[in-house]
Amino acid sequence: MAAQSFDLIVIGAGPGGYVAAIRAAQLGLKTAVVEREHLGGICLNWGCIPTKALLRSSEVFHLMERAKDFGLSADKIDYDLDAVVKRSRGVAKQLTSGVGHLLKKNKVTVIMGEATIPAKGKVSVKTDKGNEELTAKNVILATGARARELPGLEADGDLVWTYKHALMPPRMPKKLLVIGSGAIGIEFASFYNTLGADTTVVEVMDRVLPVEDAEISAFAKKAFTKQGMKIMEKAMVKQLDRAKGKVTAHIETGGKVEKHEFDTVISAVGIVGNVENLGLEALGVKIDRTHVVTDEYCRTGVDGLYAIGDIAGAPWLAHKASHEGVMVAELIAGQHAHPVKPESIAGCTYCQPQVASVGYTEAKAKELGYEVKVGKFPFIGNGKAIALGEPEGLIKTVFDAKTGELLGAHMIGAEVTELIQGYVVGRQLETTEEDLMNTVFPHPTLSEMMHESVLDAYGRVIHM
Repeated sequence: MAAQSFDLIVIGAGPGGYVAAIRAAQLGLKTAVVEREHLGGICLNWGCIPTKALLRSSEVFHLMERAKDFGLSADKIDYDLDAVVKRSRGVAKQLTSGVGHLLKKNKVTVIMGEATIPAKGKVSVKTDKGNEELTAKNVILATGARARELPGLEADGDLVWTYKHALMPPRMPKKLLVIGSGAIGIEFASFYNTLGADTTVVEVMDRVLPVEDAEISAFAKKAFTKQGMKIMEKAMVKQLDRAKGKVTAHIETGGKVEKHEFDTVISAVGIVGNVENLGLEALGVKIDRTHVVTDEYCRTGVDGLYAIGDIAGAPWLAHKASHEGVMVAELIAGQHAHPVKPESIAGCTYCQPQVASVGYTEAKAKELGYEVKVGKFPFIGNGKAIALGEPEGLIKTVFDAKTGELLGAHMIGAEVTELIQGYVVGRQLETTEEDLMNTVFPHPTLSEMMHESVLDAYGRVIHM
């Protein structure tokens, strides 16, 4: 059988892959997507979307427990974990079905199977019906990543979980250990802690949420501790002893190892790129620590071969992958493409309280040689936050003292994952402090704190 020929083949149908395919099809390119498991990839099936559905359930549960604070009465508050998980899976299924519809609508050929690249411009797909041979001048790698597993701490689905197990738990943990306090670890810690698990978080770095601004990390730790979590920083899990119904963790802090007993462990120690069995080494693709090395336009150095999303390195975010997909599709179609700037991509963590940031932290800006002006505004000074019953939080902005450029913005508190986009747009438009100070923010809204934080950086804050 003759090989099917396309203008573009995308390997992987996660957010980056399916968006790249749709954009390419819109631009008139004959496009195919090869996916070995699920349309929508990790994000829609096992990551961004189902975790947010779980967290929404725990958020509502938390609010119900606070009913009295709002003048309401709610007795015998409880939850059904199976029903919470079922809702989460339903949300994921709805969205993955939508991806299939969008690909069909845009006349993208979908081939379910495992792809390899035997030679430049050629893709071989192992399907249920046998091998299919495809050719294309351009190929985009969008195979994503999976959970990193450390020796001795491997998941078994029973006592030790990855994010996949945590999304479909066999039981509700009573005493939970979360290894790693990045976004994934903290979100699961927040979910299970809110539902009543006795939760301990171990972080090898000197603070939780280590990629965030130090002041935000400190605020988060205080909030998590107040909620009953135990936070262990500069700590490392050296060993897990597994027995029936329990795990004994050997945790090293300050050079001393102590044993702690748990019934469940969630390992959230990072990710590794899905680079195996694709034939990349033979093609001459450079791989660094399981991630494909690319330039700012996601080119691999092999003519016509691109890599986007998690497989192409940090930041490991679905929205970064999607925009890289659009950029590469437009580049292939001969349009003027704009490279994605990592420092202008927002990071969001959907714990309680939420955390969001964009740009440089105060420490990083100083390290890069900037003279900075820093502004801060607390949630307690905002009328909408108080009315919502969410008075705990902080917004922090970092400016270049010489030019007024917004270097970074960092937030913790209710709905900050929605607010951060205002500063993202500001950075994209190269906004200065003057533009932000002269902008009229609606009242009463949480967004007014963004205005006040800018004003504070320049000694003009009103409500503090």
